[in-house]
Amino acid sequence: MLLIPCPYCGPRSEEEFSYGNEAHVPRPKEPEKLNDAEWAEFVFIRSNVKGVFLERWVHSHGCRRWFNVARDTVSYEILAVYETGAKPPKLEMRRAV
Repeated sequence: MLLIPCPYCGPRSEEEFSYGNEAHVPRPKEPEKLNDAEWAEFVFIRSNVKGVFLERWVHSHGCRRWFNVARDTVSYEILAVYETGAKPPKLEMRRAV
């Protein structure tokens, strides 16, 4: 079980959180101009890295606030937690082979 350090509430059990997918995915600037294939790409297609991954999480059974997590998908180690809208911390973005 992960112990996720909520930037607002402190460390809590992962059972209190919901995963929100990849962080820093920009919304389309003109969504009304996207066709179905482009919308599908925006909604469903994400990176699936083996290594450091920037993710969105929400503290759904706590403060209900969204934040970002830099997590190693191989070891599950949480390397950094930062508020939504903040730039990601400078980390070695290592990728496992």
